[in-house]
Amino acid sequence: MTKFRPCIDLHQGKVKQIVGGTLRDDGPGPRENFVASAGAGEFAGMFRGDGLTGGHVIKLGPGNEDAAKEALSAWPGGLQIGGGIHAGNAGEWLAAGASHVIVTSWLFEDGRFSEARLKELVDAIGAERLVVDLSCRRTASGWTVAMDRWQTLTDLEVTPATLDRLAPWCGEFLIHAADVEGLCGGIDGELVTMLGGWAGRPMTYAGGAASMADVEKVAELSVGKVDVTVGSALDIFGGKGVTYAELVAWNGR
Repeated sequence: MTKFRPCIDLHQGKVKQIVGGTLRDDGPGPRENFVASAGAGEFAGMFRGDGLTGGHVIKLGPGNEDAAKEALSAWPGGLQIGGGIHAGNAGEWLAAGASHVIVTSWLFEDGRFSEARLKELVDAIGAERLVVDLSCRRTASGWTVAMDRWQTLTDLEVTPATLDRLAPWCGEFLIHAADVEGLCGGIDGELVTMLGGWAGRPMTYAGGAASMADVEKVAELSVGKVDVTVGSALDIFGGKGVTYAELVAWNGR
């Protein structure tokens, strides 16, 4: 059954909601939908109090280490951590309280997927503690994994064959639809349908959810096999489309 999973996106040490396609290393800063006054630990504590497990903390660039550790210490074992994770530091983040580590960019060398790096990571922490992040952009061929905070397209397509190939090497998948992330304009229904049709590992979809109707649509299109996160539309992040209380109640249905 599809569940809501919470998220904490960190940028420059603060909890924020950012339009995914605007996060770049050069040019003007990202487009921010929301900047929280509360710290990451306060959000994590709230999620813990409501029994929300399997959420993700994503470090968007440098300057987020302390905030990430604050969140993990507030909900040890209840949150996954991503952003700058590699074989050399994955164990440290698990020791800091993460249930899983989430990895994208480090699995690629010059934009090409590296099985050697994937195996190195699994040797370090075990497949069951690894979430492979296949966050992607729409391309002529379908969906292509984008690395470096969704700026750089890679050689890896998001297809059932790719999911089959990677499933033995991870415990879960996380997939942001980067083109609709932060826009509150609706989910990528075709992507959700494809993911639900595969469903060989637990997975979470993120991107575009603007209402409870969108949350329910993820459940419907994936036949209950893909979990969902809600960011910019959520009231605790300044949104007006979905209330946190609604989502907690929906998980308890």
